Amino acid sequence: MSPVLQTLADLVRINSVNSSYDSGPGEREIAGYVRRFFEQRGIEVWEEEVFPGRPNVIARLPGRDPGRRLVLEAHTDTVSVKGMTIPPFEPLILDGKMYGRGSCDTKAGLATMMHAMASLKADGITPPCEVLLAAVVDEEFSYRGVVKLCESLKADAAIVAEPTEMRAVIATKGVLRCRIVVRGKSAHSSKPHLGVNAITHMARVIAAIEADNDRMAAVQHPLVGCGTCNVGVINGGVQVNFVPDICAIEIDRRLLPGERADDAVAHYRQLLQGIAGITAEVEEPLLLVDEALDTPAGSAVVQTASRVLREMGLNPDPCGVPFGCDASKLSRAGIPSIVFGPGSIDRAHTVDEYVELDQVEQALEFQRRFILSFA
Repeated sequence: MSPVLQTLADLVRINSVNSSYDSGPGEREIAGYVRRFFEQRGIEVWEEEVFPGRPNVIARLPGRDPGRRLVLEAHTDTVSVKGMTIPPFEPLILDGKMYGRGSCDTKAGLATMMHAMASLKADGITPPCEVLLAAVVDEEFSYRGVVKLCESLKADAAIVAEPTEMRAVIATKGVLRCRIVVRGKSAHSSKPHLGVNAITHMARVIAAIEADNDRMAAVQHPLVGCGTCNVGVINGGVQVNFVPDICAIEIDRRLLPGERADDAVAHYRQLLQGIAGITAEVEEPLLLVDEALDTPAGSAVVQTASRVLREMGLNPDPCGVPFGCDASKLSRAGIPSIVFGPGSIDRAHTVDEYVELDQVEQALEFQRRFILSFA
C-alpha cells in the first residue's frame, strides 16, 4: 500500500467510537497515533484537552507569510459499530475499496491531510501561509472538539474533511434537536375515560409535524434542497394496563442556510399551541443546535478549491449537502470554510462502511495542491 493508505489502515484499526455511544473508548488512542505521526516527522504538534482523556491534536507547519493561516480539520471519533456486518476494525481491501468503521467518515480525509503536510515537510517546501492541522474529538455527538478549537482560533480559511465524493461543499444544513413532551393523566386501563392518554395525544402532535413537513418541502434552497424534520425517538407509558400520563419524542430538524434555530423552536411551539385539547411543550434545554454553513462562492477558499479541482480534471463547481459537520462552527468563528473529502456520505455510518482508494489518493493530491496554491 502507499503511505497514505497504510496510515488509513492504521487509523481504521484503532477503535475510536465516541464515548457517548455504546461505551466507546473515545479518541485517546487515535490522538496518540496522530501526535506520534507528526513527532516522528519533525513537525510541531501538541494536544488540547477537551474532555478528560479526549484531546484535540494540533500540528503546525510554518509558512512564508506568518500573518496568514490555513486550517485543515478532521474529526477522530466514529459512530457505534453496533449491527455492522463486517469486522469494524480490520481494514479489508477489496475491489479498490477499504472497509471498516471510520474508513469513509472520516479517517480517509484525516489521513490525506496528515500526509499532505508531511510530504511538504519531507520535500523541504515552505507553504505560502501557515498550515494548522486539527484532529478534533466529538464531531459525531455534540461538536465539543471544534467548539474548543474555535475558542482562540484565527485563520483565513479552513477545509473540513468529510465524505463529499471529491466535491467542494460550500453549503450544509444546520440541525436543531429537541424533545417535545405531551402530558396527560394516569388512570386504570379498565376506565380509560378517567384519564388522559398522552400517547394518543402525541399521535396528533406527530401528525401535525408530518403535515408541517409538507409546508417545508415547498421551500427549496438551490444547493441543499428543503428543510426536513424527523421524529427519531418516542417514549411513553409505564405498563399496558395504565393510561399513560406522559409521552415524549425527540425530533431532528434540518435547517436551511439563513434559517435560525430560535425561529424554528418558536415555530414548533406555535404549532403545538394550535392543537386543541392537548398539553405539550418543547423542552429546554434543547438537545443540539447547529446552524447551517453558507460560504460565499466568491471567497478565496472556494475559488482556490475550484481552481485546483479543475486542474486535476475533477468537477470544480461548488455544491451543497444535506448533512451538518464541524465547518459551520469554524464559519461562525469568522473562518471561511469548505467541506471536502473522499468517499460518499451514503457509506458513512453503514453496516459495511468503505471508501474508494482512488479517491483517497486524489484527495491527498488535492490537499497538497491546495496548500501550495492558497497564497
